[in-house]
Amino acid sequence: MKETRAFLTSIGMPAGDAYDLPPSGKCFNDGGQYRFEVPGIQGPGTMKALLEALDSYGQTIHRVTQTKGIMMLTDEEISEMVSLAGKWQVELVLAVGPRATYDTGASVHTQEGQRMGYRLRGQEQIVRAVEDVKRAVKLGCRSFLVYDEGCLWVLNEARKAVEIPSECRFKVSAHCGHGNPCSVKLLETIGADSINPVRDIQLQMLGALRQAVNIPLDVHTENPASSGGFIRHYEVPEMIRVAAPIYLKTGGSVAKSHSWDTSVADAGKRAKQVMLVKRVIDNYFPEAASSEKGAR
Repeated sequence: MKETRAFLTSIGMPAGDAYDLPPSGKCFNDGGQYRFEVPGIQGPGTMKALLEALDSYGQTIHRVTQTKGIMMLTDEEISEMVSLAGKWQVELVLAVGPRATYDTGASVHTQEGQRMGYRLRGQEQIVRAVEDVKRAVKLGCRSFLVYDEGCLWVLNEARKAVEIPSECRFKVSAHCGHGNPCSVKLLETIGADSINPVRDIQLQMLGALRQAVNIPLDVHTENPASSGGFIRHYEVPEMIRVAAPIYLKTGGSVAKSHSWDTSVADAGKRAKQVMLVKRVIDNYFPEAASSEKGAR
């Protein structure tokens, strides 16, 4: 294996997973090492409830992510979510709507076909995905959750050609199934502004991912029951240390599945989970620097 490891090193990749867990040494452009993201907020009502609950705790978050798809929201709902994001100074990330599970193809609903994740089938779905993004752009959104690598490439080309605003940002979903340094490097190369690796990624793997790319990593601190249900709060200080800059995706254990319809009560529970993670950081890695409110 020595020759293969040497070749990987020669092309700028880690020789293996980072079992020595070296400190990242990288940060967000404002000097922060970590930011909080709450996923699975599907509409304006639950978004407002979440942000109000966080206010009651005196806690700042940096991102709110909707996961069901732009096409599942009315114009009025999108506009209201954009307005809430501006008022609370958080980044709003909307999911690209077309995906395999919404299509007429049967493969994704089979045991083996599930491996395709939410990727798009056919060029018409690419067209519709771009249209989904353009619609949200017109209503003021600038950050998008992407489930298909080809769609990411097209959106990046559209951004470069100013078919969509240059300030648009693309986040790659964990449902794409990426978990090694070479994959995340490819995603960075084709336009990813942050990447969510597989949910069960281990610390030494995170360390190797960080060696391969400079963009933020979006890491689940907990998960819905449908994707394991594990809660990793006590690992968060090490996640920050080895993987900064990092978005801590928190509150997922409140949901039963990825596209769970979060209720107002659930939103309050997700806010509580953020506080529980913050307690662990404050106790075990108090010197870790959080980004300021409103940072992008």
